[in-house]
Amino acid sequence: MLKSCKYCMRIHDSKFDCGKKPKRNKEPTKINKFRWSRKWREKRNQIIERDKYLCQMSLREDPPRYVYANLEVHHIIPIEEDWDKRLDDDNLITLSEEYHEKAERGEISREILIEIARENNEHNGWQTL
Repeated sequence: MLKSCKYCMRIHDSKFDCGKKPKRNKEPTKINKFRWSRKWREKRNQIIERDKYLCQMSLREDPPRYVYANLEVHHIIPIEEDWDKRLDDDNLITLSEEYHEKAERGEISREILIEIARENNEHNGWQTL
């Protein structure tokens, strides 16, 4: 069966390897293993619950928006920078996909995100590690 290839933009048999498709790393990294772990899934759910199932940056817009779809939990200080903060409540915040991308690009300061996460921990009576 002929198919349009999204890698080389040509039409060829679907089983044909044009050589343009990126090769996947077969060995999972330490970070990927963590992201697939039960500990991370549980912590992720806990943070979303703590943040009331809402994007924390959208709530701070003027006027506030209540965004509850496509939520992601963001590591304010990335795992690559500090492995020990990967499950730290003060380092995790619920963001919409839009704000998560902005945070990843550095368009939202880490200080603001950390302050919001700490406020949410204190407001909910959570103890941070």
